[in-house]
Amino acid sequence: MLSPNCMNLKGFYIDVFLDQENGFQGNSACVVPLKKWLPDNVLLEIAKENAVPETAFFIQQRKKVDLRWFTPEIEMDLCGHATLATAHCLINELGYEQKEILFSTQSGFLKVVLAPDLYVMELPSRPAKKAILPKIIEESLSIKPKKIFKSRDYLLVYSSEQEVMSIKVDQEKLDQINLDPGGIIVTSRGENCDFVSRYFTPQSSILEDPVTGSAHCTLIPYWSGQLNKNKLLAHQVSKQGGSLKCENLGQKVKVSGKAKTTKIQKLTATFF
Repeated sequence: MLSPNCMNLKGFYIDVFLDQENGFQGNSACVVPLKKWLPDNVLLEIAKENAVPETAFFIQQRKKVDLRWFTPEIEMDLCGHATLATAHCLINELGYEQKEILFSTQSGFLKVVLAPDLYVMELPSRPAKKAILPKIIEESLSIKPKKIFKSRDYLLVYSSEQEVMSIKVDQEKLDQINLDPGGIIVTSRGENCDFVSRYFTPQSSILEDPVTGSAHCTLIPYWSGQLNKNKLLAHQVSKQGGSLKCENLGQKVKVSGKAKTTKIQKLTATFF
């Protein structure tokens, strides 16, 4: 029997933006349905124990779904892959009957639609402006970027996909800067797609995020302008890798990908 200070929850572990044809494993999220919001410290503790890049907590309302995201360290203002994972959980695991889901989040309302074989997600566009790179970030990267921009995240543009894949990061140096809740995107034109990227988060237990939906809020308007096209195919070339279909809508962007449930297990929330 659980003590009065404990509660059993169910966690759905879901891989997002996977692409078996190209060998991409995608990014993992844990999705946790709630009846009511638990204290923030409890939600953060659950996210720490999960040890995946993001844990999404949601409460299903009549016409919308309230959604929050936590890394093992902090609550995030926006997370693309965990939003898509939550849509997959609702539709594929919990019998949600509508093919369109409206999420209420810190970043406003986000819409996810189930299309054939894909989840299509609308996110806010976050165009970047030219910027100066802090010296500590420049020193932490093994290869200097060709161009530097900034929105929520720094956007560093490189000459080739091979350069992006070859970059090594000195985490000890990078951790000296606080970009809460932002990170560092490195990107270039792609060899077998429109563009590639990687994403690094200072002061995080997971330095390189495998596939970052929210980074594409900045990547899509940049590459749409550079390539003069609104529909793009993107690959995030981390060790696990991911594939994203992208579309520039002006004020918003569309990010689409596949999702797969890998396991379901009990979680315990402990109150202090």
